[in-house]
Amino acid sequence: MKKLLNDPADLVADSLRGMAAAHGDILRVNLDPAYVVRADAPVAGKVGVLSGGGSGHEPMHGGFVGRGMLDVACPGEVFTSPTPDQMLEATKAVDGGAGVLHIVKNYTGDVLNFEMAADLAREEGVTVEAVVIDDDVAVQDSLYTAGRRGVGATVLAEKIVGAAAEEGKDLATVADLCRRVDDRARSMGMALTSCTVPSAGTPTFELGEDEMEIGIGIHGEPGRERLPLERARDIVGRMATAIVEDLPFASGDRVLAFVNGMGGTPLIELYLVFEELRRFLEERDITIARSLVGSYITSLEMAGCSITLLQLDDEMTRLWDAPVRTAGLRWGA
Repeated sequence: MKKLLNDPADLVADSLRGMAAAHGDILRVNLDPAYVVRADAPVAGKVGVLSGGGSGHEPMHGGFVGRGMLDVACPGEVFTSPTPDQMLEATKAVDGGAGVLHIVKNYTGDVLNFEMAADLAREEGVTVEAVVIDDDVAVQDSLYTAGRRGVGATVLAEKIVGAAAEEGKDLATVADLCRRVDDRARSMGMALTSCTVPSAGTPTFELGEDEMEIGIGIHGEPGRERLPLERARDIVGRMATAIVEDLPFASGDRVLAFVNGMGGTPLIELYLVFEELRRFLEERDITIARSLVGSYITSLEMAGCSITLLQLDDEMTRLWDAPVRTAGLRWGA
């Protein structure tokens, strides 16, 4: 294992200190318990938007804290859920009197801990709603979930919902919007290589030089099938077909197309994937109205990518275009 480390046990805390030093105008970091919160929190009268999960998926979630997106993020240890006491303190830190929305990726540990944190926060007088994101069409259940995993749609939900909260929408409206984004989004990922969790020191799984795994999760959990490596056009066809047929997406739809790198894939390959996706959708009369290409929900240094399609309406499109200023995503602000 070759990584930039001091002590593997200190990786998350050391990284959070660096994030605070690099982006002090956008966010603050609390280390005990650990959470990343926007610099001006809490904002009086504004719905707080909280998300979180295991570390190793950067820039998600801490990199999306700031104006127009998340108010606070809870980072767990690498690929490990944050604890309820973290989430409770983070919830209280962004409660401006209008309640707090928890955006939860569907992984069993995250769901259970978020539920416990929400109950504890309600006991302390904070109104909390929670929405579970479950957009991955690859498998119905996985090593870490009952039901579909929550993956790329989380990024899109955090941006769109964060913009609605920034406009002053109330908690029920923001939560309904988050559920609508989840209902209209579908994703699938694939891997060319494994990643190595620093505390383990060995690759999570083995893939031959001529193999790929289709439908893999963001922790290296198994996908639909392991196959000989194919051309990018054929790989995109496999993934996009599963996504389009699942909702289903239809001729005339306008979508936000998100091509995400898993951490070890260069941008030149991600743009190639986007072009193949554009070609695939054009043949089905599906229009890409908005796009996002880059590494936004990663799996440490894993090579591979994921595709997410979101069926847009006018409100989602307007909120996607609204200003955002975070470490990992920014425009218009």
